[in-house]
Amino acid sequence: MPPVVPPFLIGLVVAPLAKRLLKPLVRGVVKTSVGIVMEVKKAAHEAGENIHDLAAEVAADVVAAQVTSGEGHRAAEHAAPVEEKAGATAPGDAEARAPKIRATAGAGKVN
Repeated sequence: MPPVVPPFLIGLVVAPLAKRLLKPLVRGVVKTSVGIVMEVKKAAHEAGENIHDLAAEVAADVVAAQVTSGEGHRAAEHAAPVEEKAGATAPGDAEARAPKIRATAGAGKVN
C-alpha cells in the first residue's frame, strides 16, 4: 500500500511552485489586458472625433446649400427678434434671463 500523504503537506510543497509559475503568467495577462483597453479607448476617441468632424462638415454643407439657394435670407426675414421669442417685455430682459458664467467657477477646487 502506498504511503498516505496528507493533502496539507502536498499544499505546502505545491503552493510555492505554483506561485513561481503562475505569477509571471497572470502578470502577462493583466499587462496585455491593460494594453488592449488603452488601444480600444484610443480607437473609440478617434472614432468620436471623426464623427464630430463629419457632422460639422455636413452642417456646413447644409448651411452653404441654404445660402446659395436663398433660403437663409428668407428665413432671417421671417424670424422674430430675439426679445419677442423669449417673451421679454423690455429690450434688455432677454439678456438678463440668460445664465451667466462666473469667472470664479473653478477657483475653489484644489488639485
